[in-house]
Amino acid sequence: FLTALLLAGLTLVWSGQPLPAQTKGPLRVHPENPRYFADSSGKAILLTGSHTWPNLVDMGPSDPPPAFDFDAYLKWLKGYGHNFTRGWTWEPTKWDNTRMKNPEWRNGAHTVAPHPWTRTGPGLALDRKPKFDLGKRNPDYLNRIRGRLAKASEAGIYVSVMLFEGYGVQFQSDAWPNHPMNPANNINGVDGDKNGDGKGIEVHQLAKKRVRKIQEAYLRWLVTGLNEFDNLLYEVSNETHPSSTEWQYHVIRYVKRLESSLPKQHPIGMTYQNRRGKNQTLLESPADWISPNFEGGFRDDPPDLRGTKVVLSDTDHLWGIGGDAIWVWKTFARGLNPIFMDTYDGKVLGKVRPQDDGPRRAMGQV
Repeated sequence: FLTALLLAGLTLVWSGQPLPAQTKGPLRVHPENPRYFADSSGKAILLTGSHTWPNLVDMGPSDPPPAFDFDAYLKWLKGYGHNFTRGWTWEPTKWDNTRMKNPEWRNGAHTVAPHPWTRTGPGLALDRKPKFDLGKRNPDYLNRIRGRLAKASEAGIYVSVMLFEGYGVQFQSDAWPNHPMNPANNINGVDGDKNGDGKGIEVHQLAKKRVRKIQEAYLRWLVTGLNEFDNLLYEVSNETHPSSTEWQYHVIRYVKRLESSLPKQHPIGMTYQNRRGKNQTLLESPADWISPNFEGGFRDDPPDLRGTKVVLSDTDHLWGIGGDAIWVWKTFARGLNPIFMDTYDGKVLGKVRPQDDGPRRAMGQV
């Protein structure tokens, strides 16, 4: 139907002005059309918008990293008419992307802050800063996310808060030497690298009970501390490996159990498992929303899943950096929610890409 209208010469009018603030109550799956979420009034909500890596925790070449201008970022999102952004975290204390396969994505070595745990020592970690105390949560981390959610709510923008991050742990060459659960970096004697291969990807598996207990304590602290916000969604972890399936299912169920005794319940999502993860694993999960990879036509011929799950189709998992306005319209026309991995100012990863203005505007139009 939409295609026919476009071919018939339908003119789409969009003012380009910011949308009014309109987040009303935690989202829930729409009872009549589960392709979408609904707000507290029962209105169906299409989620769409850009996201970029340092929008929750700071990343940059200095130490500490430069502060991300979140106010300017919200103004920029509203200027395009977006109502959603995916909020990123990063587990290692550093991110050196100079070894990424695509040279156009390389922007250098970055430090990352804040982190969920305090760095009290005694003793120094491998980065020559005080070791982490994994028994003490860092109030700066919680306050950072609370502040970002409050400002986004005022702007009428929903935010998915990433609980863990798996791409960096899996593929970044110096991730494990800079991870809080490396035994050289904490005072608690915690070692997340069960098989001793120097990668530590087992932190995202049900491999060690002690690691799981620390993660659950972190989840209790964070989920309780954010419960009041209406514009909040959760994402388990970005592109964590396929062996993480049972761990991710556990996190989803654990967050749902935590929120069952709290005033508000928020949607939680599961995203593509890099590498070779299957979309069927996402569809079979207890998640409320998913972000698949390109398997099944999500790049060029998006399927209508008819509400099996709410789908936030994310260019991050389809191209990495890529996608265009045609993709946005195809995705929207099939009942999916298009979101866009954006290089933004080109400071963390990639370069400023003039061609990305097309999909940004298309998301505002849909």
